[in-house]
Amino acid sequence: MPTIKTLLTRATNTLSSHSDSPLLDAEVLLGFVLGKPRTYLRAWCDNTLTEQQLATFEALLKQRQQGTPIAYLTGTREFWSRDFTVTPAVLIPRPDTELLIELSLDLIPKDKAVKLIDLGTGSGIIAVTLAAECPNALVTAVDASLAALAVAKHNAQLHQLKNIEFYQSDWFNNVPNTQFDCVISNPPYIDSADEHLQQGDVRFEPKTALIAEDHGLSDIQIIADKARRYLIPTGHLLIEHGYNQAPQVQAIFNALAYDKVQSYQDLSGQPRVTYGQKP
Repeated sequence: MPTIKTLLTRATNTLSSHSDSPLLDAEVLLGFVLGKPRTYLRAWCDNTLTEQQLATFEALLKQRQQGTPIAYLTGTREFWSRDFTVTPAVLIPRPDTELLIELSLDLIPKDKAVKLIDLGTGSGIIAVTLAAECPNALVTAVDASLAALAVAKHNAQLHQLKNIEFYQSDWFNNVPNTQFDCVISNPPYIDSADEHLQQGDVRFEPKTALIAEDHGLSDIQIIADKARRYLIPTGHLLIEHGYNQAPQVQAIFNALAYDKVQSYQDLSGQPRVTYGQKP
């Protein structure tokens, strides 16, 4: 039976033409199979696997070769230092979305019972993170997909949070007539003709959570328009968008008479989130 070191070498070579991080992928998958952290693989590199463990690892490796994202293979992804369950029913959490959390936390008073809404919650990373970081807040998590809501509810339970409520809704359509201090969303914003849809992890992610009409802007337009009726006066709107969409999103916000319209850059220096305040 091959050792851990030998398996990682083979797996890295196997994935080298299928992944930008073949060694990391191999370590994550092998650690997942063994139920051990990556540090274990290095400390005990001469250990061997059982036949069942080896078969499981090789099956996962084959799926990764075919492009299946690591997060879907392991069923988990870290976001804001917390582990979240993910399935093919939801988008895979990405570091860029942490900008939404940073901006929201700057706006939310920690000592007040504010109301927040996360539109298109998916796996619930935004709603769960804000509920955990702001225990005085009541967070409403909305998604049109029942499968996505099931994942989000699971993640809320995983982190033992009680200050979240969930609604199946096409944006605000089934949301009770409530005034929110902050409306937050990472909606679909990719043009259906975008070549990136045929590359990398997005090939396996739910298209309804990725693609929007009108060159990726239709859902942003709907959210920004309807949010005006649900925000308190001077309430905040934060929407994540594509790296090249900031001018168009700002134009939408300005046309709807939002104040203090501004876009913020993500970790790679790309304008990723646009803010507006209800007058």
